Amino acid sequence: MLAPVRTVAPASTPVSLVEAKAHLRVDHSDDDTLITGLIAAATDHLDGYTGILGRAIITQTWRQDFYRFSPQMRLPLHPVASVSSVTYYDGDNVQQTLSENIYELLADGAGPYIARKADQTWPGTKNREAAVAATFIAGEATAPAAIKTAILLMVAHLYENREAVAEGGFEALPLAVDALTAPYRRVGV
Repeated sequence: MLAPVRTVAPASTPVSLVEAKAHLRVDHSDDDTLITGLIAAATDHLDGYTGILGRAIITQTWRQDFYRFSPQMRLPLHPVASVSSVTYYDGDNVQQTLSENIYELLADGAGPYIARKADQTWPGTKNREAAVAATFIAGEATAPAAIKTAILLMVAHLYENREAVAEGGFEALPLAVDALTAPYRRVGV
C-alpha cells in the first residue's frame, strides 16, 4: 500500500477562531493571525494520515493507491463515510472506473476496507505502481467534543508558551490532551 493523498481539504477547522478566542479570553483582533495559525498547527498535529490520531477529524477527501486488487484493500483513515470511486489501469494501461456493483465498504477491528461483493471478481490490472486507486470521504461534519477540547488546550498552551525555551523551565503539553485524544487514536490490531 502506498501513502494516501488528501485531495480535498476540510472546508473548516474543527475549532473556529471565535471558539479559540473565547477559550483564550481574547477580546481583540490583534492576535487573530497568530491564533488561526495555532489552530492549524494543533489540528495538523492530530488530523489526517500524518497526525497522531491517524484519523480524519473533519470531512475531507482522500485517495489511496494500491499495487493491485486484493481481498481487503485497507483504507488508512477512519471514519470513512463513503467510497467515491475505485479506478484501475487495465491490461492495456488505460484507466477505468470500477462499477459500484463490484465492491463494498466494510470495517472490522482493524478499520475500514474495500472488498469485492459476493459473486463478483476483480478485473485484471496492468503491472504498475498505483494500478488501483480508491477515492473516499473520511471524517465527520463536526469534530467530537473531546478532540475540540484537546485542540483548544493545545492552542492555549502554544499561545502562552510562544518560545521553544522559556525562563523558569520548559512546560510540557498538558496531560489532558493525551487523555482526551486517547479514545480516538488508531491502534493496530
